[in-house]
Amino acid sequence: MPLPVSVDATNETDALTQIMALRAELEKHNRLYYVDARPVITDREYDALMAALIRLETAFPNLRTPDSPSLKVGGEPITSFTQVTHQVPMLSIDNLFEEQELIDWTNGLQKTLGRADLDYTVEYKIDGVAISLTWQDGTLVRAATRGNGMVGDDVTANARVIAGIPLRLMTPTPPAVLEVRGEVLILNEEFAAFQAAQIAAGEEPFKNPRNAAAGALKLLDPTLARQRHLRFLAHGVGFAEGIAWDSYDRFLHSIRDFGIPTTPNVQHAAGLQSLLQVCAQMIAVVPELPFEVDGLVIKLNTLADRDRLGTTSKSPRWIRAWKWERYEAETRVRDISVQVGKTGTITPVAELEPVEIAGTTVSRASLHNRDELDRLGLRIGDSVIVEKAGKIIPHILRVNEAARTGKETEWTFPSQCPDCRTPVVKDENGVYIRCPNPACPAQLRETLIFFASRPAMNIDGLGEKLVEQLLASRLVDGIPSLYRLKDRRSELAALERMGDKSIEKLLSGIDNSRQQPPWRLLTGLNIRHVGQTNARTLAAAFGTLDAIAAQSTESLSQVDEIGEVIAASVHRFFHSDYGKNLLDELKTLGLNCGEPLPPRAIDDHSRPLDGKTCVVTGTMVRYTRDEIEQLIRDHGGKASGSVSGKTSYVIAGDAAGSKLTKARDLGVTVLTEDEFLTLIGQRP
Repeated sequence: MPLPVSVDATNETDALTQIMALRAELEKHNRLYYVDARPVITDREYDALMAALIRLETAFPNLRTPDSPSLKVGGEPITSFTQVTHQVPMLSIDNLFEEQELIDWTNGLQKTLGRADLDYTVEYKIDGVAISLTWQDGTLVRAATRGNGMVGDDVTANARVIAGIPLRLMTPTPPAVLEVRGEVLILNEEFAAFQAAQIAAGEEPFKNPRNAAAGALKLLDPTLARQRHLRFLAHGVGFAEGIAWDSYDRFLHSIRDFGIPTTPNVQHAAGLQSLLQVCAQMIAVVPELPFEVDGLVIKLNTLADRDRLGTTSKSPRWIRAWKWERYEAETRVRDISVQVGKTGTITPVAELEPVEIAGTTVSRASLHNRDELDRLGLRIGDSVIVEKAGKIIPHILRVNEAARTGKETEWTFPSQCPDCRTPVVKDENGVYIRCPNPACPAQLRETLIFFASRPAMNIDGLGEKLVEQLLASRLVDGIPSLYRLKDRRSELAALERMGDKSIEKLLSGIDNSRQQPPWRLLTGLNIRHVGQTNARTLAAAFGTLDAIAAQSTESLSQVDEIGEVIAASVHRFFHSDYGKNLLDELKTLGLNCGEPLPPRAIDDHSRPLDGKTCVVTGTMVRYTRDEIEQLIRDHGGKASGSVSGKTSYVIAGDAAGSKLTKARDLGVTVLTEDEFLTLIGQRP
């Protein structure tokens, strides 16, 4: 709960006590909002706290200090910008445009470093304005633009009013000097509102968020800069004194602890194949991001590897930007339809007059959610600018309001599911509107497709087209009916392209899936917020689906990496009539719902790897590396891809490389494969 906002100080001692309490409270809520993305108070409550602080500092002006949150409200105008020489040059990044270029680059890194087990991080290349921020003894003292890489403009006055940038680091022991680099940006939604205000005022609007952010940084009046709702996201370090890290992911974790917001959704990849997979997954969701991006940034995670590779005269050798060309075209919205996803999410889709963009014909574009519709102000008949970046799904950038004729019509979001007519509901504190009916035909189709997919039960022979046929012929009406298809061979044979071989492949794939590990089954049940990682975690913590179903929301949320939102979703599913009946049927049909954990294992954390972080490196003899990592999770541990001071064990096989060397340097316990198996109670 926030502090009371009534302030009454008659002397400096009382005022100082109240001021320090208000500052601490405001800094806490700044971190919750901008760094952790989980605000706990409303904007109005926050504004009341800020107003109380300003009243006290106005009454006692000698108590106002340069690191007070009140200074984010505005500042004195400046007369001009001075130039700053970067202590460490802000170099550019070499670009890649094709997958083969990425493969060639990684092969070159492996050759230079002499090993193949390289760790990478992948993050979005935000289309913003690069700046560097410097804190001395924890206090923000300078902000500078990139400029020519060697010299930039001092924009400290404007950076001080940017939301999320802490004027003082949230640590009692700050480093002597910390220079963090990142991007200043405007979120798409806030840019749209700003652009609309420009048009209403008769001004020439900025064409994109990046131009608006760059313009804001060069305003001489910080109060005007604040009105553009700038954000800062960190993605690198310049000069640092009194602090060091061994990896990029540890750097990000460290500065987040200081209250500095970092680039979101940074992913880790071990090796080339994992890197390619991570890149594909991140590219697929680009249209859903709340800010503009023009590529991915791929970096070596280990800082020692970066030091060995060094830099050229213009760019580091350990980093590349995988960029894509951005193409735009203008077309008209014929209609707006909706799709229902596997968790009931109702997604509006713009049906477009077909238009050629980058060699492909575009006729549809997802609008993601109702908030996106509101942001765009989209109407049926509108002329719109559609963007297609590389292989990314096309999306609508903006409406060309100047092309409106008055014949455009507003579209109303449906109050009922278009497939089952169930009244829709909006997520609490969320943006998505859903059909809450788990038996909805549209949800069932998507659920069955996902249940059979590789991330879930991996049922060979059961693809999207066959799922549609099974539903249309009423051979399947839910997950359990898949396991009864063996009794309906003659009806299967009547389906299109279903000969004897196809039927045998399908039935064999379904039967084999009964023995899939319980975490795969849990993944396939299509519980909101539960993917592979969370399913593994829950299965390792409780052993069986029955045990998971028996937990309270509180006990579920106490499991490491399972927060309150995930816990509530799991509890709600297994306590619904649908969830209870489904679990009972799956057990009756002989699916692997798990084995009970050893006595007291859940309560007293007696499993040998509880709370332990393990790293697997080298070539194993008895198991694959993936199987060893699964054994780690099954026995309570966490499988990590990099060695650090927090690593408990390194399991080393043949030809182990730098991870083994680093483990020895750090004094981490190294186990052979057989020693590991002995530790977890398996006879080698």
